[in-house]
Amino acid sequence: MQINEKMSILEVVQQYPQTVDVFRNYGMGCLGCSAARFENIEQGANAHGIDVAALIRDLNKTLASCESSCGCNCGCK
Repeated sequence: MQINEKMSILEVVQQYPQTVDVFRNYGMGCLGCSAARFENIEQGANAHGIDVAALIRDLNKTLASCESSCGCNCGCK
């Protein structure tokens, strides 16, 4: 699965909890806020002045890393 900028923040975090640190590293620590429920990644990144392409790239790197060596039972496989 590839994460894209049109996916909702909440959907990604719920399905791939290993992405929480990526969002936080980009300054999007408000994952539990009400905006995360309806904003997609692109909207959230733009609201925080974040490079959307870089964020998506790093989110997908995290998924790829987990998929290749997963033993964490996170459901990424």
